[in-house]
Amino acid sequence: MTEVGARTVAGDAVPARQVVAGDGGARRLPPVRGFAQWPGQGTPKEEGKALRNQVPRAAHAALDLDISRPDAVSAVEESGRGRIPGLTPIRVGRMAATPFAFLRGTAGLMAYDLARTPMTRIRAQICGDAHAANFGLYGDARGGLVIDLNDFDETVLGPWEWDLKRLAASLVLAGREAGADEDRCRKAAGDAAGAYRRTMRLLAKLPVLDAWNAIADEELVSHTDAHDLVGTLERVSEKARANTSGRFAAKSTEPTEDGGRRFVDAPPVLRRVPDAEATVVAAALEEYVGTLSEDRLPLLARHAVHDVAFRVVGTGSVGTRSYVVLLLDHRGESLVLQVKEVRPSALVPHLVSAGFEAPEAAHEGRRVVMGQKRMQVVSDILLGWTTVDGRPFQVRQFRNRKGSVDPAALAADQIDDYGRMTGALLARAHAHSADPRLIAGYCGKSEELDEAVAAFAVAYADRTEADHAELVAGVRSGRIAAELGV
Repeated sequence: MTEVGARTVAGDAVPARQVVAGDGGARRLPPVRGFAQWPGQGTPKEEGKALRNQVPRAAHAALDLDISRPDAVSAVEESGRGRIPGLTPIRVGRMAATPFAFLRGTAGLMAYDLARTPMTRIRAQICGDAHAANFGLYGDARGGLVIDLNDFDETVLGPWEWDLKRLAASLVLAGREAGADEDRCRKAAGDAAGAYRRTMRLLAKLPVLDAWNAIADEELVSHTDAHDLVGTLERVSEKARANTSGRFAAKSTEPTEDGGRRFVDAPPVLRRVPDAEATVVAAALEEYVGTLSEDRLPLLARHAVHDVAFRVVGTGSVGTRSYVVLLLDHRGESLVLQVKEVRPSALVPHLVSAGFEAPEAAHEGRRVVMGQKRMQVVSDILLGWTTVDGRPFQVRQFRNRKGSVDPAALAADQIDDYGRMTGALLARAHAHSADPRLIAGYCGKSEELDEAVAAFAVAYADRTEADHAELVAGVRSGRIAAELGV
């Protein structure tokens, strides 16, 4: 099968020839790897429009579930392989809470289903888990707040439609949980697709440098007509500014006799680890330092490593190995790093089954870090990776003024506003790796794609509710263990 748009990822383009000019024309230059060809052959917009003949936009409404599809309990058990056995019941319990929570923990199951849906085969760097709760606020290097995608455990080079459909389906589930009626939930899904389409068209029309940083966060509300969200975003921003390493350390550590600090047990979420385990994690930070830009090194060199603890995180991530490392500067001020295990992307086998090349990942931590940097406008300045006891990990700041909107807790009349905002953010993220002219050419001006994605989202939300019911039944029957309310 032919993959479209693979050349749009940075570094892939190699011009086959260069213009030979006469007097007054362009200079004769050799091909330069990583740069576009001049003059271009055809236009990405026309190429995108032509794809509609192969994959009509209305076809994206399709959801055909084959009989070999794993049942919900089997899918959850399979995704739990390789995790810490004692923590998997916590993961299952969190997924059993609601259908939306179930979706959050089953990126692999949805990828199985998406691999059997129509695809344009235009590739971008995708989040792989772009559900509505994986957007949020975080701090930049100058103390400001940025809003963007903020979870990249599953990131990979793949079909842009997969991210959009996962976002749309999650909005329907979150809307139902929030008490919105079916029309509002379907509208939120369609509005997300519409905002994605319109934003991609806007980016396609701009000079590349302008498009790269377009739609600054302060313009996001007006760009997406999400004015009903202003109050919610202001409250989340206020909380995010106080969500710092210092505040976490003040609550989670205690002073030691030598003037340092150490973590305090808070089971089952936070626990101290044996000295030998802490030493291995601390030693792995040396490899991590080597993955950072050299200009970051003086910052870390002014902090000393004081303690390491194990901390349970997330929904889909529960059961993976995740540590927090306490650093203190000369004044005793804290900086906490998260050292989090990275598993292979759950999307990879399903990409291969759909006919895409298996992505190369020499180090899974590097895959996550580079995927994040490709998709975000601004990333954590201390983002890097390492290896702990033979396992790949990513390293990042912990509690870096992070904040998030809980889409399932929004007022019913806000879910469509949130859909438009997240749809626009997703388009901005994809446009960093895929040519927006190509995707915009396919999406077009009409609402045909929006309506198809909304129809898919409702159908997939129904399927997810059925899957969730199967998981709950499995818990009640004792087929799968769950620890509820943790």
